[in-house]
Amino acid sequence: MFLRLRLCFFLALRRLCTREELRAGARVEVSEAKRDPLDFVLWKRAKPGEPAWDSPWGPGRPGWHIECSAMSTACLGAHFDIHGGGADLQFPHHENEIAQSEAATGQPFVNYWVHVGFVRVDQEKMSKSLGNFFTIRDLLARYPGEVIRFFILTSHYRSPLDFSRQSLEQARAGLTRLYTALRGLPGAETDGEDGIWRQRFEAAMDDDLNTPEALAVLFDLAKEINRHREEDAAQAARLAATLKKLGNVLGLLGQDPESFLKGGERTGLSDEIIERLIEERNQARQRRDWAKADRIRDELKAQGIVLEDTPQGTLWRRV
Repeated sequence: MFLRLRLCFFLALRRLCTREELRAGARVEVSEAKRDPLDFVLWKRAKPGEPAWDSPWGPGRPGWHIECSAMSTACLGAHFDIHGGGADLQFPHHENEIAQSEAATGQPFVNYWVHVGFVRVDQEKMSKSLGNFFTIRDLLARYPGEVIRFFILTSHYRSPLDFSRQSLEQARAGLTRLYTALRGLPGAETDGEDGIWRQRFEAAMDDDLNTPEALAVLFDLAKEINRHREEDAAQAARLAATLKKLGNVLGLLGQDPESFLKGGERTGLSDEIIERLIEERNQARQRRDWAKADRIRDELKAQGIVLEDTPQGTLWRRV
């Protein structure tokens, strides 16, 4: 037996489309048990071999739309702020979820709907059927969580997210640029100098959570820090504090820069061996033995260790 809610009434109420614009059976064959093609199912009659529960309407199980209404209202109440989901769920699933929830509670259901784009792997939609399915746990075995977070933020939440090893390496490189800008600035814990930087950042986030544009603001800020680093260390430190503060809004730049830059994938040379080789290289440079100094630099580079000679000494990071 079907409990019926008229979807067309809900759609017309929200001015999404009219009853005449809906095409019954365009995607799924219309069930003969429906009184109207635009009805949707709240309770499905039990079929042989399927799980079933007793109800006033006979044995059966909830329709697939009702599951989300039940979980949402049980955990968050009849009215809450943000509801997420894939772009493919916008219609009919979320439309039906709104209709049945508001009909049941008499209250507005959700303030904001956030529909995300598909995750694609090398330009194909990620799915188990294609064999290109992976989990966050799989990724964390190869990349730090902050790199994965940065990668996700490089695309707008409504846009497709194209996963590849190359894109994750680009994310690692981008995050490294931001941490490098913070490196060696102990004053990065000061009050900062927000000004135009915070205004630009907030404008990007207010524009439908435009995280790619927000990241662009962080990169511009990092460039400004590097420009001031030698000529005005105090200003560089204030800008660095702002960079860290804005990055924290996105869940980024929460680590000590040295820890991040020297962390990487814990394989290959240990920190102690790297420091010893850098000391040998420094001694070779003092003797003007440039051939040995270059050889040590190249050996470290081959192991994924990048050296940076600064007035404060030689710094290194993993790539």
